Amino acid sequence: MAFFDLSLDELYKYKGSAEEPKDFDEFWTNTLKENNHKTEAQYTLIDTHLKLFDVWSVSFKGYSQHTINGWYIAPKYARERNEKLTCVITYPGYGGGRDYPNKHLLYPSAGYSVFVMEVRGQGAEGGNGAITPDPVGSSPHADGFLTMGIHDKKDYYYKRVFIDAVKSIEAAKEHTLTEKIVISGGSQGGGISLAVLGLSSFTKEKIEAAMIDVPFLCDYKRACTITDTLPYNEIARFCKTNRMYEKTAFETLSYFDGAFFAKRSKVKALFSVGLMDIICPPSTVFAAYNNYAGDKSINVYTFNGHEGGDNEQNERKLEFLDSLKL
Repeated sequence: MAFFDLSLDELYKYKGSAEEPKDFDEFWTNTLKENNHKTEAQYTLIDTHLKLFDVWSVSFKGYSQHTINGWYIAPKYARERNEKLTCVITYPGYGGGRDYPNKHLLYPSAGYSVFVMEVRGQGAEGGNGAITPDPVGSSPHADGFLTMGIHDKKDYYYKRVFIDAVKSIEAAKEHTLTEKIVISGGSQGGGISLAVLGLSSFTKEKIEAAMIDVPFLCDYKRACTITDTLPYNEIARFCKTNRMYEKTAFETLSYFDGAFFAKRSKVKALFSVGLMDIICPPSTVFAAYNNYAGDKSINVYTFNGHEGGDNEQNERKLEFLDSLKL
């Protein structure tokens, strides 16, 4: 794929195309208040073939007290020594579930614990299954999740997902091995991470840092007008056949734009972007990055697409974690 977006100089100046709703803070403050319940996290230690790691199956109460599932994985020595660890909370890419524990060993191998949260209703793509349903129905929408409930911000799918993710912080802290929290995710997981960071400014949850790769869920209008690929194409397909709801759809999406959450995020963050990414166009990534209010840096991969820096970026993230001296 050749370059199709803004030049790099322009990207470093671009801050997005959407207008922030005047009641953005009010909407999310009220949503958080409506979900001010205990997560009641449950951890079940399970047998695996991973001889150097302990694996717990996790469940906790997310949005509207719906059950959300995941994994908690830590190096085995931590439980044996009762040693507290920094926990990296990760959120999956679009369509992915919690998968098998062996997929999530990067951070435990480096001496951290990892909390993997499933995204409700997803798990049929890009992984090996999932177990968390979304019990809430939806008005007519395009195939996928991006336009579920898009007629009203109160019913929108990612409202539930973002609150689940906020509650995952509390759930992770309930594990006896957890000391500090770092947020991480790529693509959809990066977009969810931005939401968590922004919403934590309301909840006062203590987060040490964040690692955000090629984030999805940013600058929706630009994304779905400069790329034909999924998932952003779901919005275009919805508007194609629901012309009368186009304005309503983008008004709803403005409450879920990663660029606006970024403006409220203060922790140190490492970003990454691929300049040939046709799934999450680089300008939409930079819309979030340039609005990000905290200490930040970004790794730019010129000839890469949505894979970004791949395992090189994993090395950069481990370096980043080491530099935090947590």
